[in-house]
Amino acid sequence: MSPRGLQHPLENKIMAEINTFKPNTLFIEVSGAGLPEVDGLFVPSTAPPTKSESGTVSSLGYWNGKRAWDRADGMSERSPSLSYSNTYKSWRISRLDGHLAYDFTSEDELPPTDQEWHVYKKGVAPAPKVVIHHSDPRLPCPEPTVVFVLGGPGTGKGTMCELAESQLGWTHLSTGELLRAERESGGPNAASIDALITDGKLVPNEITMTLLKNAMEQFTRTTGRTNFILDGFPRSLTNLEGWYERFGRDTELPKMLYLECPFPVLEKRILGRAKYSGRNDDNIESVKRRFDTFKAETLPTVEFFKSKEKCVEIDTSQSRQTVYEQFKNHLAEHTDQGLSDQPLSERAEILLGLRPYPNDA
Repeated sequence: MSPRGLQHPLENKIMAEINTFKPNTLFIEVSGAGLPEVDGLFVPSTAPPTKSESGTVSSLGYWNGKRAWDRADGMSERSPSLSYSNTYKSWRISRLDGHLAYDFTSEDELPPTDQEWHVYKKGVAPAPKVVIHHSDPRLPCPEPTVVFVLGGPGTGKGTMCELAESQLGWTHLSTGELLRAERESGGPNAASIDALITDGKLVPNEITMTLLKNAMEQFTRTTGRTNFILDGFPRSLTNLEGWYERFGRDTELPKMLYLECPFPVLEKRILGRAKYSGRNDDNIESVKRRFDTFKAETLPTVEFFKSKEKCVEIDTSQSRQTVYEQFKNHLAEHTDQGLSDQPLSERAEILLGLRPYPNDA
């Protein structure tokens, strides 16, 4: 500090740089290290401002201009114990005694989570896995915002859900896809799911809802995103009962966007799609059967949501651009304004019929 309490211009510059950093609100989970003492939870660093080895002045939660973390258990002699080195251009994790155990050469703003770390001099193979959490994993997961989307064959439900994800930042989840992923990955419920599907039986609500809740929590914690579109759910009142059992009857019933379209329009649309889709079920008989099945199975659920004033019906016989604008407007309350205002991507323009599909598509 300069005389009479006045700050030197250099000090003012340093403080201005420090104040430009956003608060570090991320948490790091380290696991599977060959040196077990390294494993654990790392929280935003509380080390006081000081000069690093490169001469850079740190700030709360930061080191060398990038986010930094301390061990949650406070056992490490180095603070921060997971940080960035300007000198070596690498992310580093220390042992409890402060010696460096693992590093990764990179200038990325965050530690790598999808690549293998290097075992440093004082480390032991294998290198650990690193997971970034957008909220404190010791606390309950932030509540999600959920919108159900239902629509029969040919209503463009999949297209609208894809646009909501790519353009508006919503996470698109399908229970069918979650079941397939669990089955193919050999997860805890894979054998049960495989046996049930092979026997032509329905997968119990308990398994489906567990996969759904786990997926939402994983996305929320690792991406910070809390907006979810549930595609094709709840298809029946039995599905809805499963939702209540897993999430509680006191939880507010999500809004439903129901995509409706007259059958003659659907028939024309799907038969036109059959020219290039290669799908065996894109024919008149299959279309009628799928349409009737959907109506019989799903209409009671739609009527229930209407009775609760939780259903918004969108006529998808209109142009795709019109349907998307309506779909987008009904998600606007929870959509980030910056994402909502961004220009359409090339993929979005193709989906909306504003640009032709590439010849090799």
